[in-house]
Amino acid sequence: MIRVGVVGLGKMGLSHLAMINAHPEVSVEAVVDSTGYILDVLGKYTGLVTFGDYERMLEAVELDAVLIATPTRFHGPMVRTALERGLHVFCEKPLCLTSAESAELASLATERGLVTQVGYHNRFVGAFREVRRLLDLGAVGRVTHLHAEAYGPVVLRPKGSTWRTQRTEGGGALYDYAAHPIDLLTWYAGAPVGVGGTVLGSVFSADTEDEVFSTLFFEDAVSAQVSVNWSDESFRKMTTRITVIGTAGRIQADRQEVQTYLRATAPPIDGYDTGWNVRYTTELTEPVWYYLRGEEYSAQLDHFIRRIYEPDVEAANDFASAMLTDRIIEMMTADAAAGPSVTSGAFAPAPAVPAKRRRQLLRRRA
Repeated sequence: MIRVGVVGLGKMGLSHLAMINAHPEVSVEAVVDSTGYILDVLGKYTGLVTFGDYERMLEAVELDAVLIATPTRFHGPMVRTALERGLHVFCEKPLCLTSAESAELASLATERGLVTQVGYHNRFVGAFREVRRLLDLGAVGRVTHLHAEAYGPVVLRPKGSTWRTQRTEGGGALYDYAAHPIDLLTWYAGAPVGVGGTVLGSVFSADTEDEVFSTLFFEDAVSAQVSVNWSDESFRKMTTRITVIGTAGRIQADRQEVQTYLRATAPPIDGYDTGWNVRYTTELTEPVWYYLRGEEYSAQLDHFIRRIYEPDVEAANDFASAMLTDRIIEMMTADAAAGPSVTSGAFAPAPAVPAKRRRQLLRRRA
C-alpha cells in the first residue's frame, strides 16, 4: 500500500481525498488543513488522522507520498519539504508562481528519483488524448495553427477578496483557468518561442483578470491563440476546447468529443475516413475504480500511484512539463504589462475623405 498524506481540504482537496481514499492500493494516513471545523468533521465521521500543521504531520506520520491542494503560493515550500524527505508528490496546478522555482523542484525530484505529477487533468480526458494520438500519427499533416479556449461562469459579479481573486496567491483567470488550455498547447506543440498581443482584462474582479487573450509563437511558423473568460454565464460549467489546423485537415475537441476533418492528402488512419469523423469520449475512456466529477480526475491519481509502483511508466504531466506552463504564464504576464508593440500614433493619420466624396459613396451603398 502507498501511504499518502492529503494537504489542503478546499474544493479540489476534498475531491482528491474522496478519490484517493477509495483507491485499492492507497492508505490515507493523515490529512492537513488550517480550518478547524473541517478537521473536526472529518475526524468524527471518517476516522482519518487530522493535523492543522503540515510540518507536524510530516514528523508524526510515516508516508510514501503527499497530495498537495493548497493555494498556489504555498506549493513551492511544501513541495520542497516533501521532496527533501524523500516523498513522492502530486500537486494541484499551477505548480508554482515562478518557473524558476518550478525548475528547481523538478531538478530536485529528478536527483532524488521521486515521482511527481501536477493536476492538469485534461491530459486524461479521452477526447484530448485522442487529439495527441492523431497528432503523433501526422493525421492533419503539418500543423500551422492551434486555438485553445476555456469559458465558464466562475465570476459573475463583484465579490469580496479571497485567495482566488489575488494573482500573488495564484488566483485569477490566468493562473486558475488559462493554465489548463495552455498546458494542452504545450502537450501538443511543445515550448513556444514567444508570445504577443496578450490582454488580461477585468470584467468584475478588482484585483485580477477575468479574461485572457494571447498569441503564442512556436518554431516553424506555427502559432496558437489562447482565449479564456471565466465570467461567461452562457456556459453552465468550465468548458475547454482545442482546435488544431494542419495542411491535411483539422481537429476540434472538447471534453465530450473529437471532430476530425481529413483531406484526401491525409495519411491513412485506422478508423478514420476522408471528410468529417466523430469520436466520443465515452468510447475513448477506460473505466475507473471511483467516479467523481469525471473519469479523468480518478485516472490522473491512478497514474500517479502506478508510477510509484512502476517507475518506468512514462510521466503524463510531471514537474518538468508543469514548469513550461508556469513559464508561459510569466511570458504572458510580462507581455500584457508591456502593452501594444505598435500603436496608431506610430503612423500618420489617414487622409480625410472630402464631404462630397463621402456623399457619393453613401449613395452608392444605398
